[in-house]
Amino acid sequence: MRQTVSLRTTSSLPPSAVLGALNAALPVDIRVIEAHEASPEFHARFGARGKRYLYLIDNGRVASPLIRRFAWHVPAPLDVGRMRAGLALLRGHHDFSSFRAAAGQDRTPFCTVRALHVRKRAGRVSIIVSADRFLHHMVRTIVGSAVEIGRGAREPGWLAHVLAGRDRRLAGMTAPAHGLTLVRVVY
Repeated sequence: MRQTVSLRTTSSLPPSAVLGALNAALPVDIRVIEAHEASPEFHARFGARGKRYLYLIDNGRVASPLIRRFAWHVPAPLDVGRMRAGLALLRGHHDFSSFRAAAGQDRTPFCTVRALHVRKRAGRVSIIVSADRFLHHMVRTIVGSAVEIGRGAREPGWLAHVLAGRDRRLAGMTAPAHGLTLVRVVY
């Protein structure tokens, strides 16, 4: 997916030439799509106002070999209506301590989740989360919790108690990393 980076250079080459030079030097699985000159104050990491992540679940009875590197295989039936109802409780500005890894406890736990969507199509469930910022493992823990609801192991309202408890031990498992993709950074 797309990622924005900052590059400072003393070169007088135009952005199109920089794009070509970078692509010639990068591995074939990494490509520069666009290059633009930005103000000296721009910083790709610290200038971001939000991000959007996609988590893909392969919900077929048998795991698809074509997407195994990019999706978590959950063969149990998932009720996406229940998942949507539970995840709706996480929208807004909250303390997400229950959804962060211990490694992320040096940052403030408050985030504003702007959107949470759950879609099911052709045996795949997509969970899309947009927020102003994310904590370490936050999306993966949200997904692990949503899967518990979708399997019927928890009621949708359980996520309100998890959120209010501010304790990582209350939430569901951390979903595997290979299903997570950063799809957009908002500036």
